[in-house]
Amino acid sequence: MSNKQLAMDKGNPAFEKAYALAIRIVNAYKHLCNQKREFVLSKQLLRSGTSIGANLAEANGAISEADLSAKVSIAYKEAQETKYWLSLLKDTGYLDTKAFDSLFAHVDEVAAILFAILRKTRTNKRTGH
Repeated sequence: MSNKQLAMDKGNPAFEKAYALAIRIVNAYKHLCNQKREFVLSKQLLRSGTSIGANLAEANGAISEADLSAKVSIAYKEAQETKYWLSLLKDTGYLDTKAFDSLFAHVDEVAAILFAILRKTRTNKRTGH
């Protein structure tokens, strides 16, 4: 991502929260690999958790409202998948409750923002605004 592209995404609360989440996910991945010696589930968490922001970065370059909605929809689905992997890592003893609660709340917040965006873009499509 170029500095120009990143600068355009700055100021976008959804992107900023997703980017901050991605940093936390990368750090959780490093912890899970280095401290817990867990490599399979954590890799899935890394993929889905960092994909949220990547899809929002792509949405920033959308060429149509439908393209924007599609990218945000993918980001929302990745957030749901991330919550799944977090839950599985907690329930198998790889993530403690404190780390899980904090990360899950962050993902849930991003997902709620994305859902609101989707609802608005789909309402605008139906009303022609």
